[in-house]
Formats: sequence, C-alpha cells, structure tokens
Amino acid sequence: MCGICGVVGTERKDEAAIAVRRMLAAIYHRGPDEEGFLERPCVALGMRRLSIIDLTGGSQPVWSEDGRVAVVFNGEIYNFRELRESLVSSGHSFRTHSDTEVIVHAYEEWGADCARRLRGMFAFAVWDGRTNPARMLLARDRLGIKPLYYARVAGVLVFASEVRALLASNLVPRKISPSAVESYLLFGSVAEPETLVAGVFSLPPGYVLPIQDVSSAESSPKRYWDFSSAAQAPESSPATGFSEAARRLRPLLEETVRGHLISDVPLGLFLSSGMDSAALAGLASRESGRLHTFTVVFPEQSFSEAPMARRTAKHFGTVHQEFLLSADQMLHRVDEAIEALDQPTMDGINTYFVSWVARQVGLKVALSGLGGDEVFGGYRTFSQTPRAARLRTLGHWTPEPLRSVTAALAIKIAGVGQSSDAVRKAVSLWRSPDVLPHAYFFTRTLFPPERCSELLIRPLPPVFAGGESDPARNWRAWLVESARMAEGLDSFAAVSCLEMRSYMVNTLLRDTDAVSMANSLEVRVPFLDHRLVEFVAALPLKAKQRSDQSKTLLAEALGDLLPEEVIYQPKRTFTLPWEHWMQGPLGLRVAVSLGELVDPLKPLLVPRSVHAAWQNFLVGQTSWARPWGLYVLNEWVRRHLAKPSVEPIPATESTRAMAGGVAGVPD
Repeated sequence: MCGICGVVGTERKDEAAIAVRRMLAAIYHRGPDEEGFLERPCVALGMRRLSIIDLTGGSQPVWSEDGRVAVVFNGEIYNFRELRESLVSSGHSFRTHSDTEVIVHAYEEWGADCARRLRGMFAFAVWDGRTNPARMLLARDRLGIKPLYYARVAGVLVFASEVRALLASNLVPRKISPSAVESYLLFGSVAEPETLVAGVFSLPPGYVLPIQDVSSAESSPKRYWDFSSAAQAPESSPATGFSEAARRLRPLLEETVRGHLISDVPLGLFLSSGMDSAALAGLASRESGRLHTFTVVFPEQSFSEAPMARRTAKHFGTVHQEFLLSADQMLHRVDEAIEALDQPTMDGINTYFVSWVARQVGLKVALSGLGGDEVFGGYRTFSQTPRAARLRTLGHWTPEPLRSVTAALAIKIAGVGQSSDAVRKAVSLWRSPDVLPHAYFFTRTLFPPERCSELLIRPLPPVFAGGESDPARNWRAWLVESARMAEGLDSFAAVSCLEMRSYMVNTLLRDTDAVSMANSLEVRVPFLDHRLVEFVAALPLKAKQRSDQSKTLLAEALGDLLPEEVIYQPKRTFTLPWEHWMQGPLGLRVAVSLGELVDPLKPLLVPRSVHAAWQNFLVGQTSWARPWGLYVLNEWVRRHLAKPSVEPIPATESTRAMAGGVAGVPD
C-alpha cells in the first residue's frame, strides 16, 4: 500500500520536481516506510510506501529488466504469484518478490490491457521509455477501491492518490466546484468523477488513462470494465438455481479470502455484529490460525455491537479486543478525524476511529466486510427501491392536486419513510422519466432536491441532466449512465449496480481509503474481489435471493460455518451515537461553525437555510445527519480551500535528496 503522485507534460524539470516533493510531503501518512522518485524528460513521479509484501525488496519505482519501463503503484495484486509464473514462462526476469514488479512485466506483455489481468485493488502509473516520445499509462481498479485523482492545468497533467496532494503541489488552484457542492448536499458526499476542487477529477473505477506523448500529456479516460457487462454475461456463471449457486459460491469465497490474507506484517479484522465480518472471521480463521479481531464499543449500550461480536469471536476462537470510545475521546479527536478526510463526507468519521484503533494494537493490515451489502443485497434499498418504483405507477394515475395526500399513504405502505421530505421525494419520483434508478436515489439522498434548492443561492439544475456530457468528467452524466446500465438488469442486479457506482465508491470506499491511510493502515475488502462480484452479478434473480431476508445466498453458502444467531438477526448499521453526542458539547461546536460559513461557501449557500438545518434538528424535525453534513463541509473547506494559494515547501531529509539528483534509477 502506498501513495503515488506525478507531473506530466512540463519541460521545467525544477517545477515538476518541486511539485512532486510537495505532494509527497502531503501524503507522507500513506507510506511512512519509504520514499521513491523517478525523473525523466517531461515527467516526474513519486511514491510513499507502506511496506506489506516483500519488506526489503519492494522499493519503488520498480523497473523492467532493461530499465525502459517503470511503475509506481498503490494497492495489492492478489493474483501476482500466478501472473508471475505466466510471465516467467514468457521470458520475463524478476528481481524481487513484490506484486509491484508483476505490473511492470504485465504492461510489457499486454500493454494497457494489463489492467484486465490484475485481480486486486490498485492505482498505478507506468512510464514507458521504449518509444520516442515516451508514453504513460494511469489505471484504477474495477470497483474503485483505490483512488486516483488528476487535473490538467496549463497543459500539464498532475495526478495523485489524494486531492490534498494535488492542492499541495501549488499547481492546482484552490477553487471550489459549485457542481460538487450540489452533489454533496444531495448525497452526503461528493459524487465521482468530480471533486470539491474545480478542475480536479477522479479517474473512474474500471478506467485507464493512456498518455501517448508525455510532452503534451493529452489523454482521455477509457473504460476497460463495467458492472452491467459482467451482470449480463451468463457464461461467467452457469449456475441457475439457488442451491447450485450457493455450492459454487463457497469455494470462490474461500479462495478470495485466502488471497487477501497474503501479508508479511500483522493482519487483523474489523469485527462487527453482522454477517459480513463474521463470514470473513470464519473463513480467515480456517486459513490463518488465531486471527486477531477487534470491535469499537460505546458507553451508550443501544449502539453497542460488542455482545454479538464477542460471541462471534468466541465461536471462531479469534484473539479479540474491544475498545471503548466515549464522547470525550471522540470530541478530543474529531478535528483530527475531519483533517483525515480527503474530501468532505458525513459518514467517514466512523471508519476513522475504527482505523485509529487498529493502529493502536499494532496492525498494518485489516480486513473489512465492506462490499458484502452491495454484492449480496444487505441494504434496505434492495427491498425499498422496487417498492418505491411501484409508487411511480400509482402516482402516474393520481391527479396532481391529490399527489401529496396520496404520497403520504403510499410511502407508508412502501416502508420508505413518513416525513414531509419523504412525501416531497415521492411526488418528485412520480414526475421522473425512469422508474428504478430514480427510486434508488430517492432512498439515498441527504437533502432531497427541494431542500437543496432552499440551501443553494443559485437554482439546482435537474439531478439527471447532463446526459450529453462525458460521464468520466461529470457526475450528472455518470448518474445518467448508471441509470442506463441498470435498465437492462433484474431488480437485484440493478440496485447492486447503482450502489457500487454511487454510495459505495463515493462514500464507503473513498472514506475507508482516506481515513485508514491517515492512520498508515491498509484495509482490504475481500467481498469486492471482481471475480466474486461478477459471479454473483451474473446469476439469475432466483439464484441470488430466495426470500425477503437479506443475504440469503451468502447465508446458504456459509450456513455450516456461521452461528445461527448471526444469520437471522436483524441487520444493524455500524455508526457512532451521533444524535446523542450532538446534544452535548459536539453540538455546540457544530452550531458555532454553521453560524459563520467560510468564504468559498458564502456565494453558494443561503445562511438562513443552513441555520434552519440545525434548528430543525434541535426540535426533532430532521435527523442529526443534515447539520452534521453541513458542519463537515464547512470545516473541510476551511482547512483546504480557504488557505493561501501558495504554501512553503515542506522540507524533509528524505525529500531534500530530490534536488540533488535522480533517485530510483536502475543499475
């Protein structure tokens, strides 16, 4: 696990070197073990390494045998041993035992198609000096587990593992994106591929960015994988019945977890009360002996997952630890937690504290059950979305004057909420042109469009506008594309597709990467192994779910392994006791912050409406999530976009070497 960065397309060598030096200092936390550089005409690359595999031989950049191809890489390749054997048989020679070197030779062998051969989580940059001019390739894994951001400024391409690194380069202006603010208000996080910084984009999941000439750095993102194509490929999964699907799933789960356990440093597991982490605990314990597990608990017993996690740990014989997180401890570290966020999000603080606990016990790697809900149908959206979609059929035949009254009854029957906002969203849903995709987003908004319009100074454009824009650079176009992809799928696969292309990548994966790496911790997500995702996605609907109970396929596949009480308990979402805490000193901090918006937000938000979100929470008319989300947005912008445009160069002993020559050049 690492952090990578680079500057491409400038002939000003000193400018590129200084920019990379700044970016490396900004992402030191991603790799405190080691630093590496590459400098060539028009190119400067850097990396920070958190050593996990081949501790002594995995330094980067890693070079080909002839020194004409190099890579900087963030992530883990779980099939690197199989690829290594194949590449050796094709005549390639290896100097190390690291997974990084496999990427170099895979690129030599297959070019940009090498990304299709990799099984894992990754973001990498390949420099190819075999041609004149030299070429480059940037790539991101299929599900977006590892991030990669880029910006093009005055003909120069700047990229990095974190947005904060691009800002630290002093090449990217600290300018807020109004479009991204709109998406944040709607969903509680910034929707990819845009970021809160104008002109900075995320390379979408399953995309590569080929650069044919490093002197110009002109490029256009190209897709190499998407969920809908995998879901519509029946040849990838011949199983047609529920029992047969479960039988085939079991060995795939075992193989996936086995690959995710490869590590030369201590590894543990986030253990909650749910089925996903229990499944990983059971499978991993069979492979690794006494697995280390840990759980965060709270004084507020209603939020505690400790009793069930404790029973699961005892069932599998893990080395289990519990850590108490009080309101005082949270308040003491909340500023640090917000600083760890690479983009604002109302949800990421939860994972920050879990990651912080993992590092306190000496772990460098932790397994997470993230992805289990998206793959196996654990969220309420898998049942709510089809019901909400049926609301539109009712609304189509309801006269406009009666829609609000009818909507209140309809959403009560559908089980998707009874608030005034839910009624507004239902009426809005009835006016939508498409059914299921709009119904899905109806269940996932933080502020519905009508509330967003009250918060924003300028009118909110239609959420599903932008169909003619590039989905690799416009979040509305990405939503439109997601909706089109979902149209041809069964309801289960459609919701799974929408979850993975929105909430999972925009919130869960981004937050997990940012806050875990802020604690120099690598988090692995076995349920997002792409072969596992493809297998389940391609199953017919009857083979994925047998009843209204969630995750029936996973339960069937692991029924002999899991405790029954884990399988049949109601689903709980891991969250901190925010509502309780917001009624104490944390609430005072939120109120003070929302009382004075930072300058970049003042032209965008209506202060009276921002204040109303806090007041509505105090009188019980809205949840804690809305004022908290606005607070995180205001504080993140204060820290990252309200700063001076130029900062002093953060000098360290390791980065000073960059000014003296070229490091990392092969012998």
